Amino acid sequence: MEEVDGQVIQFVECESGLDIHKVVREDLDDDGRPKRTGTMWTASAHIITAVIGSGVLSLAWAVAQLGWVAGVASLLTYGCITFYTSNLLAECYRSPGTGKRNYTYMEAVKDNLGGKMNFACGMAQYANLNGLVVGYTVTAAISMVAIEKSNCFHRRGHEASCEVSHKPYMIGLGLFEIVLSQIPNIEQVWWLSIMASIMSFGYSSIGAGLAFAIMLSGHGKRTTVTGVEVGPGLTAARKMWRMFTALGDIAIAYSYSPVLIEVQDTLSSSKPEIKVMKKANMISVAATTVFYMMCGCLGYAAFGNSAPGNMLIGFGFYEPFWLIDLANIFIVLHLVGAYQVMAQPVFCEVESLCRRKWPKSEFVNREYPIKIGRRNLNFSINLFRLVWRTMYVVVATGLALALPFFNDLLALIGAVSFWPLTVYFPITMYISRKKINRATIRWFMLQFVNLLSLLIALAAACGSIEGLGEALRIIK
Repeated sequence: MEEVDGQVIQFVECESGLDIHKVVREDLDDDGRPKRTGTMWTASAHIITAVIGSGVLSLAWAVAQLGWVAGVASLLTYGCITFYTSNLLAECYRSPGTGKRNYTYMEAVKDNLGGKMNFACGMAQYANLNGLVVGYTVTAAISMVAIEKSNCFHRRGHEASCEVSHKPYMIGLGLFEIVLSQIPNIEQVWWLSIMASIMSFGYSSIGAGLAFAIMLSGHGKRTTVTGVEVGPGLTAARKMWRMFTALGDIAIAYSYSPVLIEVQDTLSSSKPEIKVMKKANMISVAATTVFYMMCGCLGYAAFGNSAPGNMLIGFGFYEPFWLIDLANIFIVLHLVGAYQVMAQPVFCEVESLCRRKWPKSEFVNREYPIKIGRRNLNFSINLFRLVWRTMYVVVATGLALALPFFNDLLALIGAVSFWPLTVYFPITMYISRKKINRATIRWFMLQFVNLLSLLIALAAACGSIEGLGEALRIIK
């Protein structure tokens, strides 16, 4: 690549081996799209926003079901597996030989494994993303309610009946997300991801800090090597289901593969994207594992075998109430950003399909720049984007309002989609790209990771189904 008369000339090698050249504008990337500006830090922020959700506060409960040995081993094992398979997936961003970019996870699967696998990937990926969007709406509303309840308990005592409706908060969050959803693409929500990442560290640190304070005060509850013990109120079968659910919670908590390729597509091409993405994977998974270990282990040490499902939302702590309120505010702000990180790939896919189907439609393609006086705000409105994204948020909010037990359903969706998206497709694409022969040591090792993850995903799905059945029985 060299500069001639103010233009960038990029030389490429065609299949015949002859050098040809094409003129590329300085403000465009090699694929003709606007120059990407993402860095290792913005990619890390996107990943941390996608991974560290308020579910980190339920890891104390998960460790309590498994005990010290299996709980800690699961946290470390799945951190290692996620880091490894994420690096395998990052290698699939560009096609071997041609160097063509794959803009989405589905394109990467189609490029490496063919059309049938592409369809299966799309089903798992978009079920996961759409489910998370609805789940985030439910969880953010629960955190907002927790703030009101915390203040009520502080005024009236811990035994007071402080019932608060979630519905107004869900509607309010939906209205706010309608506005944020007009941000055109995931690259432009980098500032929201950085804010959300800071918030996730904030509430995780508060939860871990409060648990550590209980330990120091000498009021920590009894813990065991094997976790919650079978006895009055807990049958052996129920213990098994809880262990399955806990394994699924830990595995799913690490998963960010559904948005990895889309995040990698935001990176600047000034450096090889795969190297930058692998560094972002390392930073993100390492930071995530540290916080998961802190919250899971300190929370279990503080609450013992009676650890609540969520240390902050479930009122494992009541005081200091202002700190609990602050932590729940952090959770809400984090989920506002995480909502966009998960929704943007869905928005992009639908809009790309519509632009290809109706390339001459002004409603679909025309951008209307926004100005104040003569000043251009570098922001535009597209009518199709405005209508379609508004409808999407309205439907997601409606589902959150209609399904009070949606988190149990979300756990099932996550359990079913975790194995194919985080483990199976990255490993299978890697075997195909590297032409790894069957029955070799490397092939057996990769398939062992694949099989282990499949078994845990099936166990987690069984636990989720049992939890969903329990939720339906309670409603009846």
